[in-house]
Amino acid sequence: MKIENKIFIRTFLFTGFGYAVLMAGFDYLDGESFIQFKHLFHFLFFGMCMGLLARYNYKKQFKKEINENENTKTDPKL
Repeated sequence: MKIENKIFIRTFLFTGFGYAVLMAGFDYLDGESFIQFKHLFHFLFFGMCMGLLARYNYKKQFKKEINENENTKTDPKL
């Protein structure tokens, strides 16, 4: 499995679960009932957004590191 996919899945699960638990805690404190679909939506939507952002940031950072390594190898001044 590619490292980008591992980062996506790990970030998706941890952030989605954390956000859903946090929102369930706020609902509990407000005295609202537990609605499964609401918390499932929180888990899926927030986890998906954060997973995609983490994957994008990893790819961007990886390309930046590759370009820096190529520049130092070809540039005799560095």
